[in-house]
Amino acid sequence: MEVYCTRPNCPRPQNHFDDLDIRRLKTKYCTTCGMSLMVGRRYVTTKLLGRGGFGAAFLAHDSRIPGRQCVVKQFQPEENLPPDKLQLAQLMFEREAQVLAQLGHDHDQIPDLLDFFSERVNSLQPGQQDQFFYLVQDYIEGQNLDEELVQNGKFSEQQVLEVLQEILKVLKFVHHRGMIHRDIKPSNIMRRRRDGKVFLLDFGAVEVENTELGAATFSTGAYTPGFAPPEQRAPGEIKILARADLYALAVTVIRLLTNEEAIKLFDAHNNCKWQSHVTVKPDLADVLDRMLLPAEERFQSAQEVLDALNPQSAQVPTQRNSASVTLAPITSGLFVPPPPPTQPAFSTLELLGGAGFSGFEGALIAIALFSLIKSPIITLIISALILGILIFVQTRRWIEKLDLLIIPAITFAIIFFIPFLQGGIGIQVVVVLAVAAGLGTIFLTTVFRLIYQLLSLLL
Repeated sequence: MEVYCTRPNCPRPQNHFDDLDIRRLKTKYCTTCGMSLMVGRRYVTTKLLGRGGFGAAFLAHDSRIPGRQCVVKQFQPEENLPPDKLQLAQLMFEREAQVLAQLGHDHDQIPDLLDFFSERVNSLQPGQQDQFFYLVQDYIEGQNLDEELVQNGKFSEQQVLEVLQEILKVLKFVHHRGMIHRDIKPSNIMRRRRDGKVFLLDFGAVEVENTELGAATFSTGAYTPGFAPPEQRAPGEIKILARADLYALAVTVIRLLTNEEAIKLFDAHNNCKWQSHVTVKPDLADVLDRMLLPAEERFQSAQEVLDALNPQSAQVPTQRNSASVTLAPITSGLFVPPPPPTQPAFSTLELLGGAGFSGFEGALIAIALFSLIKSPIITLIISALILGILIFVQTRRWIEKLDLLIIPAITFAIIFFIPFLQGGIGIQVVVVLAVAAGLGTIFLTTVFRLIYQLLSLLL
């Protein structure tokens, strides 16, 4: 088995092991530099896919899910990078993870984020440690369009039209979420081998128009020469709008049609004289030319381009009342109903707070029911049913935060003012039992959580 070391500048990163069981790799280290070959105690990198910008990408196997391949991207800034540039590069890497976590889950033509973590390892310098940041995403088995261009030559008009329409639909979704890709080019569009579906990759240069990701709009200053529009190349603080992606997509299509380097398609005045290299139908030529116009004269949205390409297609009106509209994956010219929103993960504090609420409230309900029914078995069954309902509504976030204080306060007040519901044991004992039940559930939840995390690290 071939295993690739992810330490930057490792002299001999390839490691070979005969018939190695992937589960035993946790104890294996690079034979050259000594770095652990199990990234994040889970991912086994087997091949370098490429380097560029501020990172490297590796093909990897997920040791916890046999048979699943993924892409592990490592943040690798250039040496002697100024502190401000280093901070910006790290922000871009973290932003890519955040964007994939939001977009990849909701659209089937954007890779999904699987993991994001940092790892400290012993440095090659004695007594020191290095910190590496990793992003793990879905692996799309196939070729990017640059590779297809090298292998098969120029794309036909029908082929580029299909790519153009598919990526426009993806950009429509991305722009509706308040984000701008900023680096559209053939190498960032991947065609999956098994079904021919195209994917938009590499959100490392993304710009965010809203504050949904916890930060205001910022400009990375990163772009690919030849593909970036004039406003993106201009010096100074200039707000980049979604129409910048349309310009880059037009250059991408022309690159595929002509097989000419993007920078060679422009004259000394920065005008794209692409029609001297290839002839296409007037309708497509007009659309591409308008996508290449100055920002104010260009198409203003991906939907406008789709309308121009398909003037007869019906459009369903959509409500755009915020920058963070969630759209369903687009499979045609029409919108389909959005999927149910996913619930955010519970923090440790929320988990323990919910456990305390369940124990305290459960004890109060059990005492009150026993006072009414007098049968321990029936009381236990009904209490368990009510407790199950309370836990379920917590998981759906139908009750949270102040609800977890208000509900037990109301239950306690009812028992306090109706002595019959105290089961003959007095309000002081009721309080002690309820508090003990709450603390007990918090303790058990903590123990089970620790056991789960320990098993996750070991397995």
